[in-house]
Amino acid sequence: MLTTSLISGAALLTLSGCASTSTQSGTGEYIDDSVITAKVKAAILNEETLKVAEINVETFKGVVQLSGFVSSQADINRAVVITRSVAGVKSVKNDMRVK
Repeated sequence: MLTTSLISGAALLTLSGCASTSTQSGTGEYIDDSVITAKVKAAILNEETLKVAEINVETFKGVVQLSGFVSSQADINRAVVITRSVAGVKSVKNDMRVK
């Protein structure tokens, strides 16, 4: 009986040590990021003054990174304002440059 209790206790301690403590991003978060990216691209496409082909959009955990080469500083400013207005965007990293 004592041996069984000791073995059971040891097994419990061993199994609890194997519990995952990492925080992983689920597929839902990936889908959310891809939806945000699509919405940002659509918003940029709908803006007549911007060329969607010049602006690259990437999203990670709600943080949108804009990159590429555009015609003017006004285009950069407009793209950032449009991106910030999209639902789900937590912040914007601007890596765009003027040609």
